[in-house]
Amino acid sequence: MSPRRRVLLVGVLALLGGYVSSGLGKGLLGQLWWRAEEFCDLRAVGVVICEPARPLIPVFPQLAELLLLLLGVLALWGAARWCLRPVRDLADPIADLGPQNLGHRIRRGGRDELARLARAIDDMMDRVTAGYEGQRRFAANASHELRTPLAVQRTLIEVGMAQSLTGEQLDLLTAQLLATNERNERLIEGLLALSESDQGLRSSTPQRLDEIVTTVLAAYGDRAAEAGVTVESRLAPRIVPGERVLLERLIGNLVENGIKYNRPGGRLTVTVGGDPALTVTNTGQTVPGEAVAGLFEPFRRLARDRTNQGGGAGLGLAIARSITQAHDGIIAARPGEDGGLRVDVQLPALR
Repeated sequence: MSPRRRVLLVGVLALLGGYVSSGLGKGLLGQLWWRAEEFCDLRAVGVVICEPARPLIPVFPQLAELLLLLLGVLALWGAARWCLRPVRDLADPIADLGPQNLGHRIRRGGRDELARLARAIDDMMDRVTAGYEGQRRFAANASHELRTPLAVQRTLIEVGMAQSLTGEQLDLLTAQLLATNERNERLIEGLLALSESDQGLRSSTPQRLDEIVTTVLAAYGDRAAEAGVTVESRLAPRIVPGERVLLERLIGNLVENGIKYNRPGGRLTVTVGGDPALTVTNTGQTVPGEAVAGLFEPFRRLARDRTNQGGGAGLGLAIARSITQAHDGIIAARPGEDGGLRVDVQLPALR
């Protein structure tokens, strides 16, 4: 029986019990406790002395009322426990949930309130499980990404210590160590940026999105020229609420990916408008449609499409997604018409 029906039944029984006990109190119990008629005595000729009705036992009515009150409290206590028994039965499977058995589900049938609560808990556990597994994959991938360059550094250092190196060999060794160290710095910087964006916005103020795009494109002008990529911009005035530093990082990651995942002589187009607020499109090799969604996962990348083999951590789009979500926006991607990728970012308008 559902808790609602149990409470309804207890309420009906309580009303009936109150009605019956009230009648008994006024009827049978009243006749036992009180003298119902006046007591009259003929003390003298022509003189009648009458006494009013009074309790036969003065203390008994108070004791009886206290006993009835105690019985009522006990009855209510038992009824409350009976009504809440389904909740206690639901607490046991919830207590079994934990990191070691995230796949456990309650799966309670029915349409009552507890069934709805059980389904809500199961849905919550699905989301928690997905997030937990995502964190595990993220930690495993981050460990792998850090272990590889550290192993390369260790090997280079051991080679330098094992034998005497000429000046040319020493220059080559130091250049390789420097490149490996720069890769580590980019990875750590990306992890920190992803962690900060996941924490949400510290503040939100009106920002000119078109002006931020202009600043970012100016900063990446030389890199685009080196890669042989032509940059085009179509910027309309657009004000969005947010944090400038994070918005700059969002646009910078999309522009950097648009240059990196391009071809010599290719094109990068950045558009600021109404809906979507920001669009970044690049040319290049065709991106499989089934692989697009995975590009927003940390450490996912299409290495064969890169014109710049300097490497990266594969965190660019993951950070872009996190920043967009922190701004209550939506980011989506699809293969471009001329190859490459088109990324659309929807951001709320300033109210």
